[in-house]
Amino acid sequence: MEYRQLGASGFFVPVLSFGTATFGGGNEFFKAWGSTDVNEATRLVNLCLDAGVTLFDTANVYSRGVSEEILGQAIKGLHDKVLISTKATFPMSDNPNDVGSSRYNLVKECENSLRRLGVDHIDIYHMHGFDGNTPVEETLHALDDLISAGKIRYIACSNFSGWHLMKSLSVSERYGWARYVAHQAYYSLLDREFEWELMPLGEKEQVSTIVWSPLSSGRLSGKFRRGVELPQDNRLSQGGSHGPATDFDHLYNIVDALDEVAEETGKTVAQVSLNWLLQRPTVVNLIIGARNEEQLKQNLAAVGWNLTTDQIKKLDAASDRDPIYPYWHQRQNVKLNPLPKFY
Repeated sequence: MEYRQLGASGFFVPVLSFGTATFGGGNEFFKAWGSTDVNEATRLVNLCLDAGVTLFDTANVYSRGVSEEILGQAIKGLHDKVLISTKATFPMSDNPNDVGSSRYNLVKECENSLRRLGVDHIDIYHMHGFDGNTPVEETLHALDDLISAGKIRYIACSNFSGWHLMKSLSVSERYGWARYVAHQAYYSLLDREFEWELMPLGEKEQVSTIVWSPLSSGRLSGKFRRGVELPQDNRLSQGGSHGPATDFDHLYNIVDALDEVAEETGKTVAQVSLNWLLQRPTVVNLIIGARNEEQLKQNLAAVGWNLTTDQIKKLDAASDRDPIYPYWHQRQNVKLNPLPKFY
């Protein structure tokens, strides 16, 4: 398993991590992701460790804490072999103080996550989204205090806009507080908007990318094909998907190119999709999920080999889309606004 350095830190993480949103199935939304119980979770955790996947990603909001509890049971006795990433910010109840990135909520939710996971520290603690109601200074000061208290090791953000991240980095620098070392973001061959601003920002500011939904909620799994009835055993069909409506013509054009590359490499469509991401600038880790052991084994085989430059260019051409303003205007002046170097 390859390890990569996480942002402007001395910490290294495996290029694959295992996402546990499938653990528990505590409501209708998360049931569409999966309902993995403790026994199955334990088997999946051990399969990951056998393959060198030591980082496990969860969140307090996943099934309202059930995912963290099941992961905690699955890693019992393995604390010296695993790295834990979890998140806070989204609502845990209807109480107005059980949401957001206030000092009150972060201290409380960090303690709750530690208890559910059965660990004494969290390796990467993410702000699951930006809280526009809480001063950035309050959030970052609280996180810095949690690091000083030994409760968390590194901080990261997720689903931030460019200005959210840049303002946060500036505040950390101003006060000498811990800074975000990674941005957990939605990115795939089907969803490349991340490249327009967040990737260049990450490259310039040494903020690594941890990719969530690298197969775009299963759209790039190989099950979605032109002229074939949409699969019903998928998160998209069962109401557990994120994002705007799918442009199926665009998706099928990408899948056609993936089919060609898959045939050339002897890999699956999903494995090619994941490998493409691992060769993008700033990307250090992909969060892979699985409802069962077979899905996990398939995803684990996405590493240990690389697409050729020509194969990457073929996939880039099939998945490219015209950017919105101001990014299309900036691309007219690439000498002033250089793009990340993909090749």
